[in-house]
Amino acid sequence: MTTRLSAVTHGTTRVFTSEEGACIEVRNLGGEIVIAANAAGLKTLASHLLTLAQDGTPDGAHLHLDENNGLEEGSAGLVFERCDNE
Repeated sequence: MTTRLSAVTHGTTRVFTSEEGACIEVRNLGGEIVIAANAAGLKTLASHLLTLAQDGTPDGAHLHLDENNGLEEGSAGLVFERCDNE
């Protein structure tokens, strides 16, 4: 079973899906960030990035992940953000 989350940014709805059994951990080692995931977790992360990359997704659209939302307990928070305007 997959989990679906809908998010609306500036009137544009995007659906983020998580694979069943996804296990994703984010560790902050000071000088680098480690994202460790099983196969389902890697597919989930790829899906999140592809969702943000869809045509019509507005600049600034983002997804927050933390230990209460998609990441393993003790993980550092992670934000994926669409940024077209540099």
